[in-house]
Amino acid sequence: MSDTIVLEAQARDRVGKGASRELRRNKMVPAVIYGDKKEPLSIALPFKELSRQTSSRSFMTSLVDITLDGKKHSVLPKDIQFDAVRDFVIHVDFLRVSGKTVVTVEIPVHFLNEEECPGLKAGGVLNIVRHAVEVNCPASAIPEHFEVDLINFELGDSVNISSVTLPDGVEPTITDRDFTIATIASPAGLKSEDDDTAAPEAPETEVIGAKPEDDATEE
Repeated sequence: MSDTIVLEAQARDRVGKGASRELRRNKMVPAVIYGDKKEPLSIALPFKELSRQTSSRSFMTSLVDITLDGKKHSVLPKDIQFDAVRDFVIHVDFLRVSGKTVVTVEIPVHFLNEEECPGLKAGGVLNIVRHAVEVNCPASAIPEHFEVDLINFELGDSVNISSVTLPDGVEPTITDRDFTIATIASPAGLKSEDDDTAAPEAPETEVIGAKPEDDATEE
């Protein structure tokens, strides 16, 4: 599980585009905390610290403790808005969580022992179908990533979700099939002798009665 992130927030008395622009000029980022059947809280976070945290790939699956007026709020990032031109953070939505909260998140997949994988050593290619797997899990126990050990996979094998050891309480959102995460595929250059046999060319066909293109009469 990712480490809990700690941020210090300020309350926002005013909302709207004008107030948000003023906050950004003062190196603060507007944000909101919502959920858990409570009133939304409009807050502002330090731009420098928030930008450092959002640059991490694990930010969206990390619990965040936000301190506001001496009170701690446990939240999970749900949406980040970036400036379309300069690509810096301009707004963040946070969801309140508790020990009983179940969330839906995407967990990245890491592949181990690629150099020792028999299928890859034989010339195969790791074809990643899903770089992340969507799961339902407790908000207090979000995995940082999933690991897939390729040590026993041969050329042509598929890596399915059943190959991943999931922690207790973590379930994929797709439950009706053993879906594929990756395959050990043959590269385009590896073909059988049958594939190398060229198909005979089709004979040219003459259409009886057709006029040559140059003889066509313009209407």
